[in-house]
Amino acid sequence: MTMQMQHQSKTKLLTAAQNIIRAKGYTATTVDDICQEAGVTKGSFFHHFKSKDDLTIEAAKQWGKMTEGFFKEAPYHQYKDPLQRLIGYVNFRIAIMEGEIREYTCLFGTLVQETYDTHPKIRKICDSGMSTHIATLMKDIEEARNLYTPEAAWSIESLGYFIQSALQGAFIFAKAKKDAEIAKESLVHLRQYLELLFMKPKNQKE
Repeated sequence: MTMQMQHQSKTKLLTAAQNIIRAKGYTATTVDDICQEAGVTKGSFFHHFKSKDDLTIEAAKQWGKMTEGFFKEAPYHQYKDPLQRLIGYVNFRIAIMEGEIREYTCLFGTLVQETYDTHPKIRKICDSGMSTHIATLMKDIEEARNLYTPEAAWSIESLGYFIQSALQGAFIFAKAKKDAEIAKESLVHLRQYLELLFMKPKNQKE
């Protein structure tokens, strides 16, 4: 097997793991499932990874890098107003809720629900990945608060975590209903909440 073929098979396994775990969950996903999805042999799997845990850890790391790039290039960054960027972020999350559920749900959220108490290495990667994403939102949250509600008592970090809590909860209900509409409607409410949160009081001068 050439180096290029080895790289291709490893990439296929990582992508397959991300897809299958988001569809079936971590526990229900087997090495056979991943190999079948990737179109590679078990021998190829064990050439690259010691175990399903080993693969999952690397797949989660890759997921973090991939999604970081995906959101970095998203169109809502074009807005000069930080509140417009926050609202644009929510609108973007609504817009990409298309296709199969596994195609728009979060690998970190799916994994951590099952592994938080049994697989500490996986939990830490999921926590780090989600927290890194929240940190990128916090920059816009801080700018928006300084611009619109500088006297607000709530913390920038707490709002970042609230936004992600709403998203992860929306994904859970999309799975429960097998329908993205309930998730989209939940994010519409999130958008309305953000608009109200940054609204200037009526007695505040422009």
